[in-house]
Amino acid sequence: MARVSNTPASRPEVIQSLIDGVDRYNPDNVSILEEYLATQCTNKECDAMANLAILKLYQFNAHLTNDQVVNNILVKALTTLPEPDFNLCLYLLNEQMVTEEPVVRLIALQDLIEQARFADFWKLYEGDDIYKELTAEVLGFEDSIRANIAGAIAMTFQSIETDNLGAYLHLKGQALADFIKAQGWTESNGVVAIPVNKDNEAKTTVLTENIKFEQLTKVIGHSNDA
Repeated sequence: MARVSNTPASRPEVIQSLIDGVDRYNPDNVSILEEYLATQCTNKECDAMANLAILKLYQFNAHLTNDQVVNNILVKALTTLPEPDFNLCLYLLNEQMVTEEPVVRLIALQDLIEQARFADFWKLYEGDDIYKELTAEVLGFEDSIRANIAGAIAMTFQSIETDNLGAYLHLKGQALADFIKAQGWTESNGVVAIPVNKDNEAKTTVLTENIKFEQLTKVIGHSNDA
């Protein structure tokens, strides 16, 4: 399961022209971008640039603001963590919007993911039905989060206890076994082995110190005087 990219494999020509040109500031085009967001929510792709353009239009044209669209943009941004998209979105919201309950709840989810408190993330997410309501329109939200958590784990560990991995992913039994297999990992005796990669490989650090010739002669001189 691949991590969600904040840039789509391909972008519709009309969207590309809006993003690249001055028309991105034309409020008449907001509906085009909103429809594109709806497509992203169903095809599991994310286009951060296009979604930020929507929020920018809302910033300049507050009367156009659609709370559900804002919500879906933030949820899509959660699926691309650790990319900075979520925070970039928050910067474009006004003070009132940032303090509204849906946004506050999504910020709470973001904080737990960024702090790598993955088990706590699932505890919060599963503990209140409001979270599933907030993320309902983004197809595959939970799978996307798991993919990103798996990416973080693969960058950090070469092995991890199966129980801990299950808690981080909120999976168990056959579902967890299938996930492990899909990642190309192996499980044996309660431990999951993760292939060595450039991020989780132990690196030997070699420290070098440059000493000028003048400093060396002073050191030698002091030792001779001792």
